[in-house]
Amino acid sequence: MELKNEGKLRDKSKALFLDRDGVINVDYIDVSKKENFEFINGIFEVCIAAQKLGYKLIVITNQSGVSRGVYTEEDVVNLHCYMKEEFLKHGIIITDIYVCTSWDDSHEDRKPNPGMLLKAREKYSIDMKSSIMLGDKERDVLAGINAGCGKTILFSSDIAETKADIIVNNLSDVIRYL
Repeated sequence: MELKNEGKLRDKSKALFLDRDGVINVDYIDVSKKENFEFINGIFEVCIAAQKLGYKLIVITNQSGVSRGVYTEEDVVNLHCYMKEEFLKHGIIITDIYVCTSWDDSHEDRKPNPGMLLKAREKYSIDMKSSIMLGDKERDVLAGINAGCGKTILFSSDIAETKADIIVNNLSDVIRYL
């Protein structure tokens, strides 16, 4: 016997949305070259654990350095190719990377606005209530909330007030909340 809704339930995916600077790599401000790209301890372990649990790994990043003329879109693309190759060396597949190059906070894609997450939701049929936004700034948390993520995790040791569901000081601690 076939259940009518069974296919619809299987079609939905869950995602771990990852901010880039400050979560994947050390935020040295305007990182645009692989020589300046340093992975944060624990990021590979978090992504491996999430991947094993069926999460799509989707990077959501503001890169206003492009619109400010600090670096080019080509720099961003090249850096992301390098980043994805390094993840692959650990058996991690980054499903997609969404980039907002605007410096204008009213732009629909610039976090804390949810545009990039909503585009990913549509493209990959993401169940937002089963998904998590992981960021190091309140604007990441708000983007996750604004997009309807079921959980928001803030990776920070110096934010006193946040709307995040969970705060972690160590990336490895994220694994228990997946």
